[in-house]
Amino acid sequence: MKVKLKKDMKDLQREVILKSVDLDDDIDDFKVDIGPYEVNDKYFTVSPRCVRCNICFEECPVHAISPSTPFRISKIQDNCVKCEICAQSCPISCIYVMETKSVVDEELDGVEYKLEQIKVPHRVLRMESISIDRNKCKNCGHSDNCIKFCPTNAITLKSKSFIEESENIEYPFLEDKDYPFIDKDLCIGCGSCVKLCNENIISLDRILGPILKTRKLSINQDTCVQCYLCEETCPAEAIRLEENKIILDEEKCIRCNVCSSKCPVNALTLENVDDN
Repeated sequence: MKVKLKKDMKDLQREVILKSVDLDDDIDDFKVDIGPYEVNDKYFTVSPRCVRCNICFEECPVHAISPSTPFRISKIQDNCVKCEICAQSCPISCIYVMETKSVVDEELDGVEYKLEQIKVPHRVLRMESISIDRNKCKNCGHSDNCIKFCPTNAITLKSKSFIEESENIEYPFLEDKDYPFIDKDLCIGCGSCVKLCNENIISLDRILGPILKTRKLSINQDTCVQCYLCEETCPAEAIRLEENKIILDEEKCIRCNVCSSKCPVNALTLENVDDN
C-alpha cells in the first residue's frame, strides 16, 4: 500500500503562521520562509480488524501498547520505540508499519507526503492444545465474544450431540441446545477467546516463536565519544560503555531506533539485514 499527498506552499505557510501567532493577531502581517527539508520516519497503526488477543500488548518490550477490550482495539502509544515486535507478533497482520517521508523543495512548490507499508515477517504461532470447561460455560450464544472475534471462525455453535460425538465425551448436565465448539483444525492459537471469555473457561497451550531479527546495530568504536547517551536511553538495557568501548548485549537488544537516533556523532547505525 502506497499513499502520496501534496500540500501547496501557500497553504503550508498559512498553517505555520496560524500555529505561531496569537488568536487576535492579524495573520496578514506575518510572513514565513520555509526552506527545503526532508524527514523520514515510521508510523505504526492498529487496524479495526483487531481480534483482541492482546499478544501485541503482552509482547511489547517497552509497554507502548494499550490492552484491547471487547469495545476497544489496542492502541500504539507515544512511547513506542518502533522495534516492530508488535507487528511481527500480531496473528492476523492487523498492525501496519508505514515508512513516511516528507519533502519540501522549490520544484514541488509545496510539501509532499509519502506513506508506504513495510512488509514485516511474522513469528511462528501454533496452537498445541485448547479446551472448554463445559461445567462452567454459561453459553452466551451468538453474542458471545469468543465466537464474534475468532479470526478463523474456529469457534461456532454446535448441538450437544455433535459436541459429544466430536469430543467422545458425554455431557449429561448439558441441555439439548447449541453450545460453543472449537474446531482444533482451524484454531491458530491466538488466544482471543481466552482473553475475552468472562468466565475464564478456555484453556490454551501454544507456541510463539522467537522474534525475527530483520535489523542490526552497527557500532563504530572509533567515532564514539563516550557520552553515555546510548546507555542512558536504551529501553532494554542492552547497551553499556565499558573501558571506553560500547558493549552490546545481542540477546537484550530489540533493534529499536533509540540509541542510533540519540547518538550525537553517528557512532551507532541501525541497518536492515540482507533479505536472504
